[in-house]
Formats: sequence, structure tokens, C-alpha cells
Amino acid sequence: MKFIWRPYTLLFRHPFRIAHGVRNSTPVMFIRIAYRGEEGYGEASMPPYLGESHETADAFFRLVDLSRFPGPGDIRSVMEYIDGLAPGNTSAKAAIDIALHDLAGKIQDKPVYELFGADPFLAPCTSFTIGMDDPDKIRGKVKEATDFPILKVKLGGEDDLRILQAVRASTAKPFSVDVNQGWADREFALDMICRMKEMNVVFVEQPFRVDNLEDQLWLKERSPLPVIADESCRRFSDIESCRDAFHGINIKLMKCTGLSEGRRMIEEAGKHNLKVLIGCMSESSCGVSAAATLTPFASWADMDGPLLITNDAFDGISFDKGRIIFPERPGIGAVPKVLLFGGE
Repeated sequence: MKFIWRPYTLLFRHPFRIAHGVRNSTPVMFIRIAYRGEEGYGEASMPPYLGESHETADAFFRLVDLSRFPGPGDIRSVMEYIDGLAPGNTSAKAAIDIALHDLAGKIQDKPVYELFGADPFLAPCTSFTIGMDDPDKIRGKVKEATDFPILKVKLGGEDDLRILQAVRASTAKPFSVDVNQGWADREFALDMICRMKEMNVVFVEQPFRVDNLEDQLWLKERSPLPVIADESCRRFSDIESCRDAFHGINIKLMKCTGLSEGRRMIEEAGKHNLKVLIGCMSESSCGVSAAATLTPFASWADMDGPLLITNDAFDGISFDKGRIIFPERPGIGAVPKVLLFGGE
């Protein structure tokens, strides 16, 4: 298997503001693994909190030697090797896992969701994300999301209540809330969630910091809405600590090293009656098309990454009033629409 990679930068349509700051772009790495005339594509998206960058991904990829494997037939064994090369680097590892699944699907001439035994018509509609902003701009962003039946609203700042009121004044649609660890007071958090219950909010993601398990346990016992772990649940091993503190988990390929571990996390979540949200980072249609193959196994989906950027380098899944439309292609269904890898 021949392996190459290229850096790329995704540009947001609007400045993307969450509880920890604002940014206009996200660094990503695109990779290609070639084997016997077929090519598999993968993506590593590296938002700041993952601690990865073009430089760290490049250094990690230089450690990888896929020539030790006869082909992409045993992805689990390849990923055990990849995961053992160095700690962390979860998005770089995810890129390799995605490309291997893409390659496997193309070799078998089947979409990856079919390899998983998934029915694409069971995929929930995706939400559309509304970043933190002043109320007037919030109302404009809600209008941009007219075609989507459910929204996702970012909170975790001083204007949380005003943002909620601006959203609800603009639409009657249900929405979820993502606090990104932005709340520090548990009484405030409970009061806000009780207000949200009256606003047709569906669930709340990651109210507190990852290390504040005590308040999270307290909140779970009292919350009238499901509370979902995001930053607190990155990998399979985190489910143990999350199962008593949350009602569900947000699985993102860039956190968990890809589809292989993501599938294991879905199965484990079911054993503990945890709801599953399949989410994404700021990603192109490459990474999101891969993540979408898991959505038929989930209660909720947040697959809007490509809609929030201006320079998507891939053509993949699309949306019809929030419904995920899977391409009629083998593999993950994503193909480059710009020249990424030259003539190599």
C-alpha cells in the first residue's frame, strides 16, 4: 500500500465562536492510500483542543510503514499497529482508518455503510450549527438554516440566555445546545437546562470541564434533558467514566481514531443504555462522509461540517432538508474535487 499526505486549511463561512474562543479556519491533512489500482482517501481535521497540527500530523505519518501489511483486508490489525506508534495523534490515526475503509469498500465495490450492515434510510436528519454571536447575527444564522429541521446552538458565555431567546424568537424548530465545557456553576447549569426544557431543546452537550465529574454526576441526577458527553468521551476507554455521569456520548472520528473504534463505541454505549450522537469537527466532505456511515446506528447526527466552510475539497454526502443523502459510490463515497496529490 502506497501512502501520501498533503496539508490543507478549511476556511469558515463565518467566524466560528465557541466557549473557548473564535477562529476562522481549521488545519487538516488529506491522505491517499493506493493499492492495486484503487485509492482510498482520509482526512485528519485538527481543531485546537485536540493539540494536533500540520506539523504533528506530518511527523506522525512519517512513522507509518504500511508495507508491512499485505493489503487493507485486516483493518483492525493495521489500526492496532497505527495506534501503538505514538500516543495521541487521534485525528491523524483517524485519517488512516478512514482511507483504509474507503479502500476496502472500493475493492469490494460496496459503500462502507453496506460493509457495516447499515440501512442509510435509518440515518437521523443532521442538525445545523449556530455559533455564538450577538442576537442580531444569531437571527441571521437561523435564517440560513431554513432547510434543516433541527439546529445545534453553541453556548458557554455571558450571553447564553440572550442567544437562546434570539433562536427561539426566530424559529419554533427543536434544537440541541453545546456548551463546550463553558459552565462552571452547577446551579446555574440546572437553571439554564430547566429553561431550555420549556424552549423545546432536545439535549445538552458537555456543560462542564472534563475534570469536573462531581458536578456532572450531580447535574445528571437532576437534569430534565439528556446530557451528552463530548470532550469527556474521546475514546472507547472513556465510556467507563462517562456511563454514570451522562445520558449519552458524542462519537467523533477525529477523537476516537476512526470508524473501527467508533463502531466499538456504539456497541459499548448500547450495553450501558447510553444514547449516541454521531458528530464531526470542522471537516470537509471526506471526513464527514466517513462519519455519516455510522449515523444509522445513532439517535442523533451532526454532519454539517462541510456546510460551514467555503473551500470543501471533496464531493461526498449531501442533504435534502436535513436528510443525509449518501452518494451512489463505493467506499465512503467522497472524491476529490480539487487537485490535492498532483501526479503522484
